[in-house]
Amino acid sequence: MVRIYHNRRCKKSRAGLKYLEEKGVDFEIIEYIKNPLTEKELKVILMKMNASPKDIIRTQEEIYRRQFKGKNFTDDEWVKILLENPKLIKRPIVEKQYKAVWADPYENMDVLF
Repeated sequence: MVRIYHNRRCKKSRAGLKYLEEKGVDFEIIEYIKNPLTEKELKVILMKMNASPKDIIRTQEEIYRRQFKGKNFTDDEWVKILLENPKLIKRPIVEKQYKAVWADPYENMDVLF
C-alpha cells in the first residue's frame, strides 16, 4: 500500500495526489497536519527516505525563520520539533513498504513503482 503524507492546502501536495490518481495507484491519504505523526512513524519515514530530519524541513516557513533558523539541534531534537510543528515537514512525502520519497517534483515518486 502506498501512503501520501498530504496537506490539502499545499499546491505541491495536491499535485502529488493528482499524479497518484492519474497513475491509477491504490493509496492512502495521511493528513499529517490534522492527524500528527508519532515519533516512531516519523523515524520510520526518515529511515525509508535515508534522510535526516533536517532534510525534510520547510525552511521557508515563518515559524522556522523565527524560532529555528541558525540553531543547532540533534536529530532527536529536530524530530521533536517536527512533531510539534508538522507544518515544517516537506510535502508530499510518498511511502511504500520499504522506501519513501519527497515527491517534489511529483515525478520523484516514480522510483516507488
